[in-house]
Amino acid sequence: MAISYKPQLQYSDFQDLSEQIRFQSTDGKIWFGEQRMLLMQVSAMANFRRELVNSLGIERAKGFFLRLGYQSGLKDAELARKLRPDCSELDIFLAGPQLHSLKGMVKVRPIQIDLDQQSGHFYGELEWIDSFEVEICQTELGMMDEPVCWSLLGYACAYTSSFMGREIIFREVSCKGCGNEKCLIVGKPAEEWEDAAEFKQYFRADPIIEELYDLQSQLSSLRTSLEQQEGQYYGIGQSLAYKKVCKMIDKAAHGKVSVLLLGETGVGKEVIARSVHLRSERAEQPFIAINCAAIPPDLIEAELFGVEKGAYTGASQTRAGRFERAHGGTIFLDEVVELTPRAQATLLRVLQEGELERVGDSRTRKIDVRVIAATNESLADAVEAGKFRADLFYRLNVFPVKIPPLRERIEDLPLLAEHFLRKFHREYNKRTLGLSDKALELCLHYRWPGNIRELENVIERGVILTDSNETISQDALFAVFPEHSGDCPEERLNASGQLVHAHSQVSGDWVSHIIEQQISLDQVEEQLMRRAMELANQNVSQAARLLGLTRPALAYRLKKTGILEDSDA
Repeated sequence: MAISYKPQLQYSDFQDLSEQIRFQSTDGKIWFGEQRMLLMQVSAMANFRRELVNSLGIERAKGFFLRLGYQSGLKDAELARKLRPDCSELDIFLAGPQLHSLKGMVKVRPIQIDLDQQSGHFYGELEWIDSFEVEICQTELGMMDEPVCWSLLGYACAYTSSFMGREIIFREVSCKGCGNEKCLIVGKPAEEWEDAAEFKQYFRADPIIEELYDLQSQLSSLRTSLEQQEGQYYGIGQSLAYKKVCKMIDKAAHGKVSVLLLGETGVGKEVIARSVHLRSERAEQPFIAINCAAIPPDLIEAELFGVEKGAYTGASQTRAGRFERAHGGTIFLDEVVELTPRAQATLLRVLQEGELERVGDSRTRKIDVRVIAATNESLADAVEAGKFRADLFYRLNVFPVKIPPLRERIEDLPLLAEHFLRKFHREYNKRTLGLSDKALELCLHYRWPGNIRELENVIERGVILTDSNETISQDALFAVFPEHSGDCPEERLNASGQLVHAHSQVSGDWVSHIIEQQISLDQVEEQLMRRAMELANQNVSQAARLLGLTRPALAYRLKKTGILEDSDA
């Protein structure tokens, strides 16, 4: 059903939007929903715009600001849908103009808005009053020949296109920045504009100087090629701790020395092992990875070193082991501490003599294999406890490398998260808008006991739960929010525009609010239990701990209210 905007309608009430503003002044942060925001002087933006125009020229600077506004519009369209899920199409759409006003960018006066999301029909006319971009031009650049509200226009195009689910283009048909009486914009589907193709060129990234860009690309390509020759790694990280590991591995890669990788579960030991292989002269030969803990003790010798037919019950055929299959290449033994004593003895012989015998065979076979071992336990402690051979430990410990846990290289987390996002976007055939600023902040303060493997799982969960063209929120990442030390007191604007502590306001006013709203005790109890069950992922025992109750006491209340029947607990 088409909805038409009438001039007499009022849309000045956007309390639901202003309530999303949160201040963490002690931490230097401002939040709008889950997005981090900035307060910036218009004069600073004016100087920046003048420099861009002088450096890039008007056309390239215009494209820059159009793209800047476009990204902001995409984020706000997503926020509008979340904040007003039960409102009319018109009320949801008007959140965009209201957000423009709330952010101090411009006052928007809708003149005519005809929209129908189902059919895709859209036509809009709006007036911009007191545009910050007009003010910028008047103070820094003077009167322009063409409309100047570039970032506002990019915002309107992106916001409306995302809202309508089709490409909508706005054009500024009148602008005070070029001498007109007022700023007026008109929006309609792209195909209804004759110059749509020309206008859309502004939204494509444009090099500053073509020749310089080509030279920079060539230089970058040469540097990349040189780094690959001298020591490029296939893991991801730019932190000092990770670069130190890479430099150590690079020194060992070209030789045959055995490497022992140390580190917690999930830090990426196999990725490093594969990097050693790919950087070595054996790169064209096999790389065989095996987890020693995943093989039953009575089969591990046969699996690693091969077996002759009839060697034991069940050995129905002769077959080569992993070491023979890795001949000429590299074998990676993860959780090497789990090897049986007999397997340890055979491995020691391989390392010392370069030969082995299959289980049940008397013939010695020469083998040329580089061994990279890994463990998340201390082999020295295992030797002390009599669980691991001391002589084998010394052979493996020639070149030990400690891989830092994720919490010690947390600056690499955004790079890793982006890598996993690309991976799961391809795998699930969708494209989210990435982590919200709040979600990224939570990740940066989390301790990550499962390291990179845990991060990968968390990102996969976020991609699964988030729709295409939506931002991954905190709730999508973690079923239960992890505890971290990054919490800071938040401040917000109250109805009077005063800055107050959000936590203190809640703690002081929530009881009065409940009574004023005539909310019954049974309703409060039910909502508390439902929220606790959500946080506990429908686990009754965990929810009971959150509420300070015993499991039977909570289970009784859940059954009494009918909540337990809906849960999987």
